Amino acid sequence: MDVMEVGLGHSLGLVANEVGAVLDSVIRTDPVALARVSDLVAEAPRVFVLGAGRSGLALRMTAMRLMHLGLEVHVVGETTTPAIARDDLLVVASGSGTTSGIVRAAETAVNVGAKVVAITTDATSPLAELSGSATVVVPAAGKLDRSGAASAQFAGSLFEQAVVLIGDALFHALWARSGQDADDLWPRHSNLE
Repeated sequence: MDVMEVGLGHSLGLVANEVGAVLDSVIRTDPVALARVSDLVAEAPRVFVLGAGRSGLALRMTAMRLMHLGLEVHVVGETTTPAIARDDLLVVASGSGTTSGIVRAAETAVNVGAKVVAITTDATSPLAELSGSATVVVPAAGKLDRSGAASAQFAGSLFEQAVVLIGDALFHALWARSGQDADDLWPRHSNLE
């Protein structure tokens, strides 16, 4: 297909197909890890989220939704983020699982007795090794993969899209478990916009 023939509709279909396939793989590969993530978030006294770049933006979306559920959630790096402590949960996303700041934060969390959940493309990465609580492996291309084998999209786009949707699915599962309805959540929605 000629590059000039690739329009928005074609690209949207490609993205939808890739996202659907990668999420189906995540569901089939390790449903136990997915259930464990839900349990860890529900049981944690406080949840902290951290990712770099677009992965970090994706986890910020998850943090907002978890706050809507009434959970105490903090985005690492914000000026009001407290110290992580024993039994807290750190949810991290890094496609490579080697991003130095993310790995250092996970090491700190483990050292203080907090639990770590990692979302990554590499089950053998340093980040995955630190996340003894649960690791969600997303079989997407890393940001340096230019082969087009795992994804036709640029850099880590498919991974980042998966992080957004895993976060939304996590919220939805916890919302269903909570017994709250939309009217219960709405008062926690920002009113300073």
